[in-house]
Amino acid sequence: MNQDRHLTTLVGRLDYSFNNPDLLAEALTHRSVSSHNNERLEFLGDSILNFVIADALFRQRPDLREGDLSRLRASLVNGNTLAEIARDLNLGDTIKLGAGELKSGGFRRSSILADTVESIIGAVYCDSDFDTSRTLILRLFDHKLKHLPDIDSLKDPKTRLQELLQSRRLPIPVYEVLCVSGKAHAQVFMIQCSIDELNCVTQAEGGSRRKAEQLAAQAAYEQVKQKLNV
Repeated sequence: MNQDRHLTTLVGRLDYSFNNPDLLAEALTHRSVSSHNNERLEFLGDSILNFVIADALFRQRPDLREGDLSRLRASLVNGNTLAEIARDLNLGDTIKLGAGELKSGGFRRSSILADTVESIIGAVYCDSDFDTSRTLILRLFDHKLKHLPDIDSLKDPKTRLQELLQSRRLPIPVYEVLCVSGKAHAQVFMIQCSIDELNCVTQAEGGSRRKAEQLAAQAAYEQVKQKLNV
């Protein structure tokens, strides 16, 4: 009875009544239960979701280039965001899990919750049509689409630094590996970021070359902003 009540609540929150309830049951069935699970619907829902959000951003932000639109979409369509939506829907109460996943708390796991949201989108599409699934997606993402993050906040430090320098017609920074320490499985990279024209030199350590470069770039970005009075 509890499961039926949770399903009724979910249908109400989705604001969509399935013509074929078996599609909803399939969307809520994790692969740990049986071979007849929600993975195919997840694949379909993921594709529809990415297109609908891309289309919404394309129309909403005609001022943005492809790279910025891609960053915005990635900030909306990701595991964390989908898991957040799943928790708002209380999906954990309705997902069908195998004994092992149930015992390990799979109904709380972000990856399982996120995948289930996509499978539900796929199920709605199969049960109705594209416009109906689009309406559902836009309703689920309504608040996030109305409160888009600042584009600069989505860029990594190296990109922000390079764009700032290029906007002032300054050469891009030079990154140099000063040293690599530690054992092969736990190396630490020391990176130097240099901008000779501004007499700016920063250094940072990281567990990978990329991480160290990003940290050095972040420190350089703050220095450059001060030097240029940005």
